[in-house]
Amino acid sequence: MSTSLSRRAFAGTLGLAAGAALIETPLARTLEAAAARSPRPANALILNSNENPYGPSPKALEALGKAGLIANRYPDALEDEMCSAIAKHHRVAPDQVVLGCGSSEILQMADEAFAGPGRRVVAAEPTFEAVLLYAKALRAEAVKVPLSADFRHDLSKMGAAAAEGVGLVYVCNPNNPTGTIVTGDELSALVESVPPGVTVLVDEAYHHFVEEPAYRTAVGLIGRHPNVVVARTFSKIYGMAGLRLGYAVGSKERIAEMTTFASFSNANAAVLAAALASLQDADHLVRMRKALNDARRWLSGEMARQGRRTIPSEANFLMIDVGGDVAPVIGAFRSRSILVGRKFPSLPNWLRITVGKPDEMQAFAAALAEIVPAKAAA
Repeated sequence: MSTSLSRRAFAGTLGLAAGAALIETPLARTLEAAAARSPRPANALILNSNENPYGPSPKALEALGKAGLIANRYPDALEDEMCSAIAKHHRVAPDQVVLGCGSSEILQMADEAFAGPGRRVVAAEPTFEAVLLYAKALRAEAVKVPLSADFRHDLSKMGAAAAEGVGLVYVCNPNNPTGTIVTGDELSALVESVPPGVTVLVDEAYHHFVEEPAYRTAVGLIGRHPNVVVARTFSKIYGMAGLRLGYAVGSKERIAEMTTFASFSNANAAVLAAALASLQDADHLVRMRKALNDARRWLSGEMARQGRRTIPSEANFLMIDVGGDVAPVIGAFRSRSILVGRKFPSLPNWLRITVGKPDEMQAFAAALAEIVPAKAAA
């Protein structure tokens, strides 16, 4: 049986999960309000959400085309098959995997399982905000640890903060929005330093883009440290952000705790079919990694040529110093129908750009040169 909460398992967990399912999260309200205020311009150049502009693999698209034939059936069997495929991919047991509606639901499930009133969640500042927003909805306390001077996780301070009352330590690796990484040795040291009762959630949404040899996935830590949980997604390199599928890998016990809070049938038949096909299309993943990393390197080099500072990135986005408040720059791009990343209050002068196709990167660079001349940015 799938470790996701299928319709078959739902009845047995309804009493535990119902209260949490009713929470209206601040993240949902914020995104809805932003969408209402700022409808997307027609024919916009979309560089704001770290999506893959090339989309799913041909094999995934073929699977999607056939998904209509099974649309009338609940996806329980496909969920089982997906969990087994992910388990094989990571060399773990199927009961060490739980599916989510994107990695967003995975992060919410982790908060519900390991945080809550009277407990604390430790995370970097800035990082992907979902874990902290969900924690706030659960009335847990957020502990934000500023990045180091080189824009990386300050793991010594994060480890020191993981004392009594902490339920969850969140490490986004590579980090969103900076693109910086935690090395394998650094992550191992952090895990060794925190109490075994504290869950270390490592978000590897951008794992596939990393080229730095010192980086290692945290999946290899799970056997020795059952408090480690790794989140992954099919939204980024696999190009399926609109289809919504994420998953977590962890110890049997930690995954069982998270599964309690999974919504039933949280992965639809179409995305499951496409994801299964994607896992079997390793060549497409290699092509996407090269195409997007090459485009990021070009953009980084072009920014250097223009005399602008960037943060070295191992992801499909890049942070660029615009020399002043980024908010009006974001607005200026929008007036040109170019959507760029939002403002991060702790990095107010930095603009996050999603890596796109070569012509999109050229269009962005040309527009930036007009909006913020290089001398003004220096």
